[in-house]
Amino acid sequence: MLRSVILAASRSSQVERLVATAPYTRDVVRRFVAGASTDDALRATRGLVDDGLAVTLDHLGEDTVRPEQATATRDEYLKLLKMLSGAGLTPAAEVSVKLSALGQMFDEQLAYDNVRAICAAADAAGTTVTLDMEDHTITDSTLEVLAKLRKDFPSTGAVLQAYLRRTESDCRELSSAGSRVRLCKGAYREPESVAYQSAREVDKSYVRCLNILMSGDGYPMLATHDPRMIAIGEDRARWFDRGPERFEFQMLYGIRPEEQARLAGEGYTVRTYVPYGDQWYGYLMRRLAERPANLVFFGRALVSKK
Repeated sequence: MLRSVILAASRSSQVERLVATAPYTRDVVRRFVAGASTDDALRATRGLVDDGLAVTLDHLGEDTVRPEQATATRDEYLKLLKMLSGAGLTPAAEVSVKLSALGQMFDEQLAYDNVRAICAAADAAGTTVTLDMEDHTITDSTLEVLAKLRKDFPSTGAVLQAYLRRTESDCRELSSAGSRVRLCKGAYREPESVAYQSAREVDKSYVRCLNILMSGDGYPMLATHDPRMIAIGEDRARWFDRGPERFEFQMLYGIRPEEQARLAGEGYTVRTYVPYGDQWYGYLMRRLAERPANLVFFGRALVSKK
């Protein structure tokens, strides 16, 4: 119920205005978002890399409805990749891209052309791209773009969401050699016809999908903050004889940083998902929906006068 309320709030312009204008919101946002500018993104990346973590960067912006918005997003990624390379932060840092931010909702060819340019820039910078997954209505379109990109950029990563009923099948399709797949639980509100609704069922699906990926020939990227899923991931790595170089954990910027440090200290690759940009509201609300306990921190920060 709480998750549904938060996701509904993520689509409310009234709630967005309330949150954006509330005192101390900036301190809350700063915990989960690196900042608004490319320089902010690089500064956060440098700190994480120096701490022994890998990074994937996401320039926030999903409500793209005009070609010029899509072009601006593409250009921001091209700029970011050039700066990452110049700062010596690749290949430790890669980028995550939402096709909707590149024009997918109104011109699929434009979105493909834009993401292909980003993949080429990433390749030139010595790193790679992962295609973020969004709601179920564009899953097929996103996977079709992935298949086309992998012909020339085979390291392009996929994201699969365990709460979708189809994901076990997608994991089997994408568990081949060289295939980078980020497995997450999912953060969009989806109908029961396509997605599991209870946390228990989502967890069970996550474990089934994890087993498929860990037993395959690809490169699993386990995106979770759930202590049980992390422990299962460690166990399956031992079971399937996967060394730390053959999979990784991924966590969000600002969430469980001590656990990220612990895993990295034990020799695992841990990649921190770092969002930046001024379109932070939808992202922040989905993070709260994924882990409603974050509401405690959020609420305290909104009312605190310290």
